Amino acid sequence: MSMTIAPEQVERIVWNQHDDPFEVLGSHPIEQDGKTVWVVRAYLPNASAAWVIRPEARIEHQMHPVHHPHFFECTIDVSELANYQLKIKEGEHERVIYDPYAFRSPKLTDFDLHLFSEGNHHRIYEKLGAHLTEVDGVKGVYFAVWAPNARNVSILGDFNSWDGRKHQMRKGVTGIWELFIPEIKVGDRYKYEIKNFDGHIYEKSDPYGFQQEVRPKTASIVADLDAYAWNDAEWMEQRRHTDSLTQPISVYEVHLGSWLHAASTEPAKLPNGETEPVVQVSELQPGARFLTYRELAAKLIPYVKDLGYTHIEMLPIAEHPFDGSWGYQVTGYYACTSRYGSPEDFMYFIDQCHQNGIGVIVDWVPGHFPKDGHGLAFFDGTHLYEHADPRKGEHKEWGTLVFNYSRHEVRNFLVANALFWFDKYHIDGIRVDAVASMLYLDYCRKEGEWLPNQYGGRENIEAAEFLRQTNHVIFSYFPGILSIAEESTDWPMVSWPTYTGGLGFNLKWNMGWMHDMLDYFSMDPWFRQFHQNNITFSMWYHHSENFMLALSHDEVVHGKSNIIGKMPGDRWQKFASVRCLFTYMFAHPGKKTLFMGMEFGQWSEWNVWGDLEWHLLQYEPHQQLKRFMKDVNHLYRAEPALYTQDFGQAGFEWIDCSDNRHSVVSFIRRGKDPEDFVIVVCNFTPQPHSHYRIGVPEFGFYTEIFNSDAREYGGSNMGNLGGKWAEEWSYHNHSYSIDLCLPPLGVLILKLDGEKTAQALRK
Repeated sequence: MSMTIAPEQVERIVWNQHDDPFEVLGSHPIEQDGKTVWVVRAYLPNASAAWVIRPEARIEHQMHPVHHPHFFECTIDVSELANYQLKIKEGEHERVIYDPYAFRSPKLTDFDLHLFSEGNHHRIYEKLGAHLTEVDGVKGVYFAVWAPNARNVSILGDFNSWDGRKHQMRKGVTGIWELFIPEIKVGDRYKYEIKNFDGHIYEKSDPYGFQQEVRPKTASIVADLDAYAWNDAEWMEQRRHTDSLTQPISVYEVHLGSWLHAASTEPAKLPNGETEPVVQVSELQPGARFLTYRELAAKLIPYVKDLGYTHIEMLPIAEHPFDGSWGYQVTGYYACTSRYGSPEDFMYFIDQCHQNGIGVIVDWVPGHFPKDGHGLAFFDGTHLYEHADPRKGEHKEWGTLVFNYSRHEVRNFLVANALFWFDKYHIDGIRVDAVASMLYLDYCRKEGEWLPNQYGGRENIEAAEFLRQTNHVIFSYFPGILSIAEESTDWPMVSWPTYTGGLGFNLKWNMGWMHDMLDYFSMDPWFRQFHQNNITFSMWYHHSENFMLALSHDEVVHGKSNIIGKMPGDRWQKFASVRCLFTYMFAHPGKKTLFMGMEFGQWSEWNVWGDLEWHLLQYEPHQQLKRFMKDVNHLYRAEPALYTQDFGQAGFEWIDCSDNRHSVVSFIRRGKDPEDFVIVVCNFTPQPHSHYRIGVPEFGFYTEIFNSDAREYGGSNMGNLGGKWAEEWSYHNHSYSIDLCLPPLGVLILKLDGEKTAQALRK
């Protein structure tokens, strides 16, 4: 037979040095003896013989080695050649496959490439990564990966014995490599083999992969995110028409891997009654395993619902290699962690949350990523996702790398990732981690270890623009969601809309309030009279942002003690102080977040490898605190005055904030209805007050609707016998006042009883 290809071309394929193997491999029309015939070429490592099969004609054509014992070619005298197959003999075994190089049409359009190259392809995750598809009637998976500086890229997997010679990809003009491989299915494992121009080889997980193996394994897994049948249409539609800032938001922050474990010998139960293999986890205590997403749906959701929380916030659930990072060092930004199950299992968990009236917030980490070899670091043999200069590209304190927000494709990767979780997983909000580390070029860097911006300043202008773009995009697609910034500095307008120059979040964690409160409550009550400013200062700046009050996981680790352990005094005072703090928190303007375990008074610090101290609930004080937490949540949700005007000046009014001698503050919270208001009085010392007068805005009977010192919560049960009548005694710039009994370390919430007042006036 006559050869139709030069040895140099064959050698480039054999040595994996061709950036477009379609030029050589697959089927090609050629002129031979004055007519058009087809030549089929295939590089088949380990094959001793090969044939081209034309299924429609049931004819086999013998292929012959050309220039190399495993490079085969044959010429077929037909006018058209489509959907042919290759029969391959390897040792004593034969198999038949479709030739991946017979499918030439790229899935990425010129418009896709244009949008991606300018950083505006919002759903690029539908094009890059691994996608089940059908080409010319043949089912398989289309792979695409951005690696512009690679010399060559191949796909490795179970389907090719992890041999990078067998599925070499084609490079497009924008640096995206692609290949359709027939007959690959859901569950198949794969990676990308990337070679740089120095010949170094890197095996990488898919940056856009939807699933990964359970660590310490690192392969990506082909997944179908469109197979799950959602049942939350009513929730999603209602969310679209809801202003979240006028709704009660009480968030239960949870780390799924340490909330509760199951026995390692107990198989995980699936809804159909089957069981799945137990995943042993060496870091956990002997005899323990993680709960699956479906088991968590059965245990965590009823628990949170009973306590009255409105949302569950999960520490990062994107795939990460090290449990001890708590999820904050992400390697698989588009993959929910496989520690707890599959993507469908996680969808089921969220679906069940929605059907039980609970929103879902996930922690999102766009500020940095780890240096693990299978991840984004040095992805294509160059500093692709990170800055090359360590003065901009490395967080030395954390041992991580910083995203290069000035590169359009990197910014697109992150913006689309935020949208992805709302789109594919129906989440209701993101809490963006470590925003301050993104906004400041000198964050945790000494003099000489950072580079100023083009204006000589310390602000990371590209990061700020990235955050604006992210928030603009996600709110454009999904109104009614939450975007929460963990931002610990005084960067202005964090929670202002992007069209006003803000960063576009709709909530910001109030880190100042958190520090002031914990400092105040950790000191001996006698000294609190000298620190009244800790309690009142937040209202000086509260209306500058839309704040969320958060007592998070960061406050119960690294030697800080748990919340109850921070409180001074004997055991009774510690529990009373916790109730006092939490009640003040729920009465104070702003949305709320509390970390798991605080609701029942866990004593020890949070341990990422252990359970919460559930055994404490056998003791009455902890049962009572949990009952208190349930009641304060339900009270908060039942009283619009406590949440509808969190961020407007009309929603809050001091009655008296200057009584530092007694460490008492009193204030009014108002709803949108002028008649809807509650009175809050806080006594931050163990000294009760039997006749404490405060001014009130209207005459009538003020019902004591909540008392943190109630007997059922373990308090002294000191109160006001159900409420007090206002007297026509001018006080605190109000025409009326009430004489109260203030319990020790207690908070009272009172509400005007309109019906009882009206009856009295009629008499």
